[in-house]
Amino acid sequence: MVSYSQYPFLLIGGLLPSFLWLLYYLRKDCHPEPKHLIARVFIGGIMIAPLAIIAQGLFAIVGGRWFPGVDVGNTSIFFLWAAFVEEVVKFLAVKYLILHNPEFDEPVDAMIYLIVAGLGFAAIENTLVLFRNIPDGIAITGQILLLRFFGATLLHALSSALLGYFLGLSWFYHHHSKKLLFAGIGIATIFHFTFNMFLVSLAPQTGVIFSSVVLVAMIILISFLFSAIKLRMTCQPIFTAET
Repeated sequence: MVSYSQYPFLLIGGLLPSFLWLLYYLRKDCHPEPKHLIARVFIGGIMIAPLAIIAQGLFAIVGGRWFPGVDVGNTSIFFLWAAFVEEVVKFLAVKYLILHNPEFDEPVDAMIYLIVAGLGFAAIENTLVLFRNIPDGIAITGQILLLRFFGATLLHALSSALLGYFLGLSWFYHHHSKKLLFAGIGIATIFHFTFNMFLVSLAPQTGVIFSSVVLVAMIILISFLFSAIKLRMTCQPIFTAET
């Protein structure tokens, strides 16, 4: 059972990985975004997380009724759905909180704000995991937090950045903004799904190795995409009335 005295430490522990990655990725923006907007989108990523939980829970319930006796929550189709839902809700946080704000004025901003939303989402996810595991002891909980810092938290930042890149391309190809958005969500979902499936379907050590390979590939890819989109930055309207 979690004691009230542990609450502050668990909350800080849940937020810390996201804050550290946030400090790193904010340096990627040559023209720093207003802090209050960063805070708004980060909190938005936290607040929208229940939508993902509800969508995933409903999928498991409905799937269980369609396929009695099957643990739908442990199937590959569920993990694919879960990854898709999480990428969509992170985008929704950006869409409704910042997308049409005048400060959203550069292609790279799409990557930055999607990362911020993703890290907000990861923060609440980490906090819930810590609360669930603290009864097993501080040592085990600390190990889980460390693994999530280099694993799930970074994954959310990277998959969000990937989606943000495609959103940023709308700056240059605004007549294809919807196609780019769907492509971004799809590709981000595939990376997210692949990472999770390696962890849950392989032996622990093998799963960590393969999921780490996915993360390294994503790190290299996102680094390249940051450079690519900065090179293409021009002053064009990013969205049309059709978006």
